Amino acid sequence: MKIFSVDEAEETLPLVRRITRDLTDEYPRWRSAVADYEMLSGGAKADDGETDELLSARQNVMAHAERINECLRELEQIGCVFKGFENGLVDFYALRHDRLVFLCWWLGEEHVSHWHEVDTGFAGREPIDDVLMFRGSHTEGSASP
Repeated sequence: MKIFSVDEAEETLPLVRRITRDLTDEYPRWRSAVADYEMLSGGAKADDGETDELLSARQNVMAHAERINECLRELEQIGCVFKGFENGLVDFYALRHDRLVFLCWWLGEEHVSHWHEVDTGFAGREPIDDVLMFRGSHTEGSASP
């Protein structure tokens, strides 16, 4: 698990934003492909085997799922926690008063500007305060706030 300062989370945003946009674009394609597959397979009988059309539909579902999984792995490698396909919600582990919290960002926000307790989720978002803003972002020799 990576612990981020606000500055470190901000530094990842160009890449996180791109990956999150890819995820939120790919997710509806995957859902549509699943719906297509379910429609095709609804009348199929197990004894009949898989038709070319059904096989193609299944491969389409799997291709979209693999693209989604690749994006999720990329976010995991950065140290982020992806929380939602609809809003593109991403959390970053951080420390506030030596307690684990999440810095909270969602697609469309310019900056990482909120945090929440690990167990409260998005509904508990609060603006980043000086405790989080200055933790881990001091240069050598600077005074603590």
